[in-house]
Amino acid sequence: MSDALGLIGVAIIGTLLSSVLALIPALHLYNVVGLLIVSSAALAGALTPDQLAMLLLGMVVGYAMLSTVPAVFLAAPDESLAFIVLPAQKYLLQRRGFEAAVLTGIGALSGAAALVALSPVAIEAARGLQLIIAPHLGWLLAAIIAFMLMSEWPKGGDRGATGWARFRSAWTGLGAGLLTFVLSGVLGLIIVYRSPLPVEAAYQNLLPAFVGLFAVPMVLTNLIMGTTVPEQYAGPSIDLPPAALLRGAAAGVMGGLFAAFFPVVTGGVGAFLAGHATAQRDDRSFIVSQGASKFVYYVGGFLLFFLPGLHLARGGLASMTRTILTPDTPELYFTAVAAIALSGAVAFGLLIVFSRLAIRVVKRVNYRTLSAITLIVLIGLVALTTGLGGLLILVPSSAIGLIPVLFGSRRMNCLGVLLIPITLNMAGVGPEIARWLGLG
Repeated sequence: MSDALGLIGVAIIGTLLSSVLALIPALHLYNVVGLLIVSSAALAGALTPDQLAMLLLGMVVGYAMLSTVPAVFLAAPDESLAFIVLPAQKYLLQRRGFEAAVLTGIGALSGAAALVALSPVAIEAARGLQLIIAPHLGWLLAAIIAFMLMSEWPKGGDRGATGWARFRSAWTGLGAGLLTFVLSGVLGLIIVYRSPLPVEAAYQNLLPAFVGLFAVPMVLTNLIMGTTVPEQYAGPSIDLPPAALLRGAAAGVMGGLFAAFFPVVTGGVGAFLAGHATAQRDDRSFIVSQGASKFVYYVGGFLLFFLPGLHLARGGLASMTRTILTPDTPELYFTAVAAIALSGAVAFGLLIVFSRLAIRVVKRVNYRTLSAITLIVLIGLVALTTGLGGLLILVPSSAIGLIPVLFGSRRMNCLGVLLIPITLNMAGVGPEIARWLGLG
C-alpha cells in the first residue's frame, strides 16, 4: 500500500510539473518527455523505472487538462486542440473564455471518470480488439482518410450570377481542403525520407511541422488582424445542462477511445469521427466532447501501456517509456488508474486557477502584443529544439497551415503530414513514391 501511495504521489508531482509546461504556447509534452527519457540513466539514482513512468503519467494528465489555457486565450493549439479553437474563440469574443476553458476541463474530467470506470474490463476488451483490428489497419486508415476528405462539404454553391461562379464558390473551400491535405502529405514524406533535422533532434522531427500547421497560423491571424478581446467574465457557475454534458462526454469518450487504441489516429481525428457519429451541434456539448476526447486520447493511450500482458505502445509517450520499463503486474496498472483519478482532480483545480490568471493577463496586456510574444516563443521553441533544420520545416508548414484559415476549409486536413506517409508505407508503396518525388 505504501508503495502504491508513493507512486501516486510521484504522479501528482508530475501533474504539478506539467501544469507549468502546459502554459507555454504550443510546447508539446512529448518534447519534454523525450529529454527525460534520454536523461533516464542520469535519473536512475533518483527515480526507479516505475516512479519515472508514474511521473510521466501525471505529466500527461496535467498536459491533457491544462494545455487548454493557451489554446483558448492565446489561440496556440496543437493538433488535438485544433477543433476547440474556433468555438473557444467565439466564446472569448463573447467574454466567455473562462467558460470555454472550464467546459473543456469538465470534458477532460468526464474522460478521466470513463477511464476509471472502464479499467476493470480494459484488459480483456483490449486483447479482443487487438486481435480483430490488427489485420485490417491499412484499409481502415484509408477509409478514415476517405471519409475526412468526402465530409468537407461545400460551403457555397448558391451564390453567383452564373453556373461557373456558383461552381467556383462551392469548390473554393473544397479545393483548399484537398490542397492542404496533399501539400501537408508531401511535407510529411520529406520529413520521413529526407528530414533536414540533425540526428540529435530526430525525436523532435514533427515538432516544427505541427507548430507551423496548427499554432502559427492562428497567432499570425490574430497579430495581423489586430483582434481585440473584450474583458472576460468568470462567473461562479457554468451553463451546462446534464443532457448536454452527457451527450458531449459520450461522444468525446468514444472518439478518444478510438484514437487511443487505433494506431496513427490522433485525438483530433477521433473527436471528428465522434462528432459526426453523434451529430454534435450544441457548442457546449461540442467543447465538452473535445476535452473528453483529448484527455482519453493522451491519457488512455498511455494507460494501455500499463495493461499487464499486453504492453500496447499507442502514441509516442508509450513508445518512449517502453525503452525503460515493461509493466507486468495488475497492481501497477490499478495504481496508474488511481493516479489518473487523483491527478485529474488536481489538474482541474489548477485549470480554474490558471484560467482566471489568463483573464487578468489578457485584460492588462494588449492582445496583439500577446500574439507577438506567442509567435516569438513558438519560433524560439522550434529553433532551440531543432535548430536551422526545424526552421526550414516551420516556414512551409506555416504557409500550408494558413490555407484553411484563409479559405475556410477544415484545419484537420493538415493531418496529411502524418496520414499520407503512414498510409503509403502500410500499403507498401511509400519508398517508391518517395523515390518518384526525388526523396529516396
